[in-house]
Amino acid sequence: MHTATELNPEQRQAVEHAPDAGPLLVVAGAGSGKTMTLAARVAWLVQQGASPQRLLLLTFSRRAAAEMARRAGRLLHEALRLPATTKPPELPWCGTFHSVAARLLREEAPRIGLAPGFTVLDRADAQDLLAMTRQLLGLADSEKRFPLAATCLAIHSRAVNTRTPLAELLGEQWPWCREHAAALERLFAAFGEAKLQQQSLDFDDLLLAWWHLMQVPEMAARIGSRFDHVLVDEVQDVNRLQADITQALKPDGRGLTAVGDDAQSIYAFRGADVRHILDWPRRFTPPARVLTLQRNYRSTPAILQASNAVIALAAERFAKQLWTERAAACPPRLVTVADEAAQAQGVADAVLAQREAGLALKRQAVLFRTATHSAALELELVRRGIPFVKYGGLRFLEAAHVKDVLAVLRWADNPASQLAALRTARLVPGMGPASVRRLLGHAAPLAQFRPPPAAAAPWAALAALMEHLRSDAAHWPDDLSRVLAWYRPHLERLYDDARVRAADLEQLAHIAAGQPGRRRFITELTLDPPEASSDEAGPPLRDEDVLILSTIHSAKGQEWNAVHVLNVVDGCLPADMATGRGAEIEEERRLLYVAMTRARDELTLWVPQRFYVTQQRAWGDRHLYALRSRFIPDALLPHFEVVHPLPPDGMADVGDGVSALPMIDLAARMRQEWAPRRGGGLPAADS
Repeated sequence: MHTATELNPEQRQAVEHAPDAGPLLVVAGAGSGKTMTLAARVAWLVQQGASPQRLLLLTFSRRAAAEMARRAGRLLHEALRLPATTKPPELPWCGTFHSVAARLLREEAPRIGLAPGFTVLDRADAQDLLAMTRQLLGLADSEKRFPLAATCLAIHSRAVNTRTPLAELLGEQWPWCREHAAALERLFAAFGEAKLQQQSLDFDDLLLAWWHLMQVPEMAARIGSRFDHVLVDEVQDVNRLQADITQALKPDGRGLTAVGDDAQSIYAFRGADVRHILDWPRRFTPPARVLTLQRNYRSTPAILQASNAVIALAAERFAKQLWTERAAACPPRLVTVADEAAQAQGVADAVLAQREAGLALKRQAVLFRTATHSAALELELVRRGIPFVKYGGLRFLEAAHVKDVLAVLRWADNPASQLAALRTARLVPGMGPASVRRLLGHAAPLAQFRPPPAAAAPWAALAALMEHLRSDAAHWPDDLSRVLAWYRPHLERLYDDARVRAADLEQLAHIAAGQPGRRRFITELTLDPPEASSDEAGPPLRDEDVLILSTIHSAKGQEWNAVHVLNVVDGCLPADMATGRGAEIEEERRLLYVAMTRARDELTLWVPQRFYVTQQRAWGDRHLYALRSRFIPDALLPHFEVVHPLPPDGMADVGDGVSALPMIDLAARMRQEWAPRRGGGLPAADS
């Protein structure tokens, strides 16, 4: 769609909703032209006489705001038949919730006790200030483990944005912090006071301050009267503060338009709640008009049918059935493979085959629930020289805890590596900067190094580990198992989210099991993490063609011709961190739906049957068997081309030859082995 004249009937209804009518909610299905519809509505309102200066358009990213303003401007240019050299009317109040809040607060500053030049703290600045406050209150010296500054900031942010009482929030999200509730309340109060004294607001404060203004009837009326129309993009992603602010701007709903898709609400970790869009119509009297966009301009009919079937099982939703006029094509594939290594090989094979068929790498994407799920694939891509770029989360090999473990192995392999020695030594509690400097100048065996008294016991454990790793008794992958056993107590001491990070170390152990030795393992990962799992796995191609790797969260709003979704199994999708509560499981279902609807022409869901789990080594089982995701029950299989793993090499053609094999009385043979033998003892082993 390129002009307003190309709007379909559903879009046109939304665009031409009467300016003086009540509130409008546009439920825009994936790929249904949401951005164009909202931009066309802005242009249509201006055509009807609305002043661009009195339009407020709220988005969730600067990029979205710029794109919305660009499209609306182009449509206005066409509708008003302006000369090519004439600029279309500008939209001065088009921006993110946070940017609009900052602008309003600066304008209202003299009336609300803020300096017009107040400072906006970014997340890093806010964390530093909170850490200083934590130190001043003596909370860092507590006998019991107190949450680190990053965890405290996350708790504070969630409490502010969701308006959830602290005790309730801790019980749901941070149960281990419940005993610190009183201290956290004291910390947050002091943190807020420190910000006010310094005339500073962090990102959460911008929304909170705007929300407080809208609780004062006179201020709410003053701010709301500045705008004849308020349009909200991606309303399924609003948090409690944003939902309340939007309603306070237009309490009766007149002039309010909201656009979003409940099926794509996947940001609960940021404080968003799908209930805000589901309950949106009932916020107003009379209720908001609901229009649904169901025509999809992206995917093939088969991909849409499978996606519709997945989301149709949701417990609660706005009913819609995406459809398209595109020609029929092959159904999405559901491929079962033996394990993650086979998955990585299969994806790499498919990507290269598509490239040979003429589909550029950058038009293909591999999506996954969590950033660590791509680790095995990244190594396979590096091995094959397939360039890629990864979006979402830290790259696996850049995560601090992964780098910690690799530093120990590198130092064992290369005692002259001061970088590895420095990182490893800092893991030992009690080793201060002066002691570390002494260590770097220490040429004798580690056992002869004299650490500070406080570090004596943990240093002895590290020295013993390094002695073993550098001895002839070391062998792979037991080397890594010993390092992980030594590191786990430090992981729990250093990181509040140790449970999540531990899963990364299991993944590291899984990768190590496929390598013949320690040096090969380290070489495969490479000494420089940015190149090990980098924007480009090899020398950049002249056409800069790279495969896209992305978390599903980072893929929202994007599309590719061919999409692969990794680890479509219970424990990954849905994630094992989902507690089983209905709301969490339903968001996981929506994550799969978002991943599936990114595909234009081809979609492949991968189902590994086994996952390597180090904790099971004591029971003699190194694998956890996985089940296909509960979001694709047997009843949905007809929507897919189901592909099962091939049998091992040499077994595929056994077929009818089985009947020609001799019968064996295995039980009799085993009884013979177990029978007592003259002279006692066990039967002799075969030579």
